[in-house]
Amino acid sequence: MSLTEMSLSDVIKRQYEFKLRAFLGVFSSMAGVQLISFLFSLGGVSSVGTSSSTGMSINISYYSADMVVVFTMIWIFITGILITTKAVRYDDFSFVANRLSSNLANILFLLTASVIGGAAAVLAGFMLRIIAFFFGDVQYGLGNSFLEAPGEFFISVVAAILYMILFASLGYLTGMIVQVNKIFIFLLPVLFTGIVVYLGIRNVEVAKAIFDFIFAESSLLLFAVKALVLSALFFAGSVVLSNRMEVRT
Repeated sequence: MSLTEMSLSDVIKRQYEFKLRAFLGVFSSMAGVQLISFLFSLGGVSSVGTSSSTGMSINISYYSADMVVVFTMIWIFITGILITTKAVRYDDFSFVANRLSSNLANILFLLTASVIGGAAAVLAGFMLRIIAFFFGDVQYGLGNSFLEAPGEFFISVVAAILYMILFASLGYLTGMIVQVNKIFIFLLPVLFTGIVVYLGIRNVEVAKAIFDFIFAESSLLLFAVKALVLSALFFAGSVVLSNRMEVRT
């Protein structure tokens, strides 16, 4: 019998480091997802044009990382689900651990993935503008560049990371719900579709209010509070649900 007793923080640290090594493939998939969305965005996310009777025409294309951010949110949501699977949970039995340490290590991993994914998605937007400037037939202004607007760049990165954390926590909660009872694999999509259809047809104002509450907040501080509170609730719900799972013997 060993007289050495590991603290909770030591166990969490070891599990976290193990997950970083074990889930390197997750970051490869992130790169693939962002590359695909990046290629879709090369033509611009939107464009407007006009012409005159003299034969002069003007076409304006807008380049942003919006599509990359959306694809990355889908990626982190799926990652949050995958990290709750039974095979991943059984890997934690390689350590002297409990469900609390496993959940905290999973949350730390998802937070790390959210930071990397969010920052990379925003940087893709600047890469799009660089490519458009050097290889596209466009006139590009530097008014929104990183060098002239570092504050805007910082806000974009923080906002993207917060979105990733929110969707990671939602995916983690979804995965835990499915692990508690497999019937939710079918019930959750049906329930989600029903709610979307119901709000879209009969309660448009409620749907708009929910959308504006999450996606249309103009204050970064308020958005950070909303996103972090919701994420904390989702993660806390996941921890509570994990205590209802069967114990491996």
